[in-house]
Amino acid sequence: MGSNTRPLFTYTILVVIVMVGLGILLAQLTRSYFINIFEERVEVESQYFASYLKRYTSNEDVNEDELYEFSEQLNTGMVFVSNDGEIMIDTVEAIDIISENEKQTVLSLVKSGGGEIREGKLMDNTFYFPMEIRIENTEGTLILISPVKSLTNITKNIWLLIGFVLLLGLIVIFFIGYNVFSRYIRPIRAAANVANELAKGNYKARTYEGHFGEAGQLSQSINILARNLQEMTSTKGMQENQLEAVINNMGNGLVLIDEKGYILLVNRAFLDTFGGEQSEYVSYLYHDAIPYTAIHETVQKIYMFEETISETFVLPVNIDRKHLEVTGAPIFSEDQKWRGTVLVFHDISELKQLEQMRKDFVANVSHELKTPITSIRGFSETLLDGAMKDEAMLEQFLSIILKESGRLQSLIQDLLELSKLEREDFYLNIENVEIQRLLNDLLPIVQQHAEQKEVRLEAHVEGETLIQGDSSRLKQVFMNLLTNAINYTGSDGEVSLTFTEKKEEVVISISDNGVGIPEEEISRIFERFYRVDKARSRNSGGTGLGLAIVKHIVEAHHGRVDVESVVNEGTTFHVKLPRKFTKT
Repeated sequence: MGSNTRPLFTYTILVVIVMVGLGILLAQLTRSYFINIFEERVEVESQYFASYLKRYTSNEDVNEDELYEFSEQLNTGMVFVSNDGEIMIDTVEAIDIISENEKQTVLSLVKSGGGEIREGKLMDNTFYFPMEIRIENTEGTLILISPVKSLTNITKNIWLLIGFVLLLGLIVIFFIGYNVFSRYIRPIRAAANVANELAKGNYKARTYEGHFGEAGQLSQSINILARNLQEMTSTKGMQENQLEAVINNMGNGLVLIDEKGYILLVNRAFLDTFGGEQSEYVSYLYHDAIPYTAIHETVQKIYMFEETISETFVLPVNIDRKHLEVTGAPIFSEDQKWRGTVLVFHDISELKQLEQMRKDFVANVSHELKTPITSIRGFSETLLDGAMKDEAMLEQFLSIILKESGRLQSLIQDLLELSKLEREDFYLNIENVEIQRLLNDLLPIVQQHAEQKEVRLEAHVEGETLIQGDSSRLKQVFMNLLTNAINYTGSDGEVSLTFTEKKEEVVISISDNGVGIPEEEISRIFERFYRVDKARSRNSGGTGLGLAIVKHIVEAHHGRVDVESVVNEGTTFHVKLPRKFTKT
């Protein structure tokens, strides 16, 4: 049953119960009243019957047919039973007002009553009244038996009347209940449904305002509340979206930590800097989620001093080293209770890098140019001082001057190449490149160099895979990496070239079992002029710019370079290039 009809159904059941109870009460009252009236009438008539029987027995002129006729006229049967149990007179059977079974039942009840009975009783639809009389010399009981059909008719009429009134009442209740439901219950229920929708967060819900009275005022108030909540929610949602857009698109990393040390919020810039997903930070303790002691110390200082703290530290990320400036501030509520900490990370790597590049460039270029120029100048002065007259010494000095000038030329060429790669108008000549063929074309070139160094060169390059890239620049990358691998591998060493094809990219790995690179140096090897072993690098003829050129070319192809190295065990460079070049 629906909730809309429940009140009306309840009122209907209540009215039916009241009407049925009223009918039962009226029927019982009517029955009692009717029995009392009937008993009084029969008691009065019993005296008349007794007198008539005495006259009937004493007057021989009155025959038996008159007695039956008299009983039939009064619709009352007479049965006279002597004290010995003998039925002396019986008009019931002759006038047939009740059945034989009903008569026997009455007689058995009268006999079982014992003593003098002066009270009438109603049994089913038969009323009987016994009285003790004496006729001539015979004492016995005169039982008057009368059918009471009118009582059944009256009871039936009462129930018909009750049923009619009940039906009429139900109709009236239905119309009144429907009117009440339409005017009061329905608008209140509609307002309650709208209130429930508002509680669930559906602020677009509205109710009909056409009702009158208090129900109309309630509907109007609910709709005003809904409109206000919708406007507030819309404004709040817009503000939250704006705040979220500002937080996620700000260039600085942001971390919000609560008073217990759990991370509540990280933005996109923080994830770009430190890596990982938001789910790896939010709801975790800051010292578990952020594995950098410098940040831990900054947060602890904020908790300790309850003031804004600024710190600068270097963060090694893959092959890069990021310089970060973190500014942390405590968060207090209006009642000055501690609510947490906010950390803002400023990536000053570019500033530091530019500053360091300027210093390194001046120092390194000065240093790198100084050595060959000094050699050329010294040997030239020696020759001018008279050494050129010695042909053996002249040839030796000229060879040294040629070697140093070649080294100087190589350095200047690499500087020009690196400068060209860093220019904004630099572009690649993109074409379809069969990468395996390109690698195989390089092997004969470096094979001679490997043989001179007594290094075994192995290649595992098979297949015909096409990628999009600049073939000349890619040759420059792999030539540089192969040359470095051979240079930094001792005699009887081994250099291997491996090609792996994946769904979206190809991976070219160049491994050696040479001197290796210390872990703390890996992030710096792609810097200009940086050498792990400066003496060895200079002796090998390197300028210190090769890996910087490699990094720029690979990144220009939207790829990346990964390094794995163990000191005195070897180094592996993984060059990962996308199969398709996407212009940006």
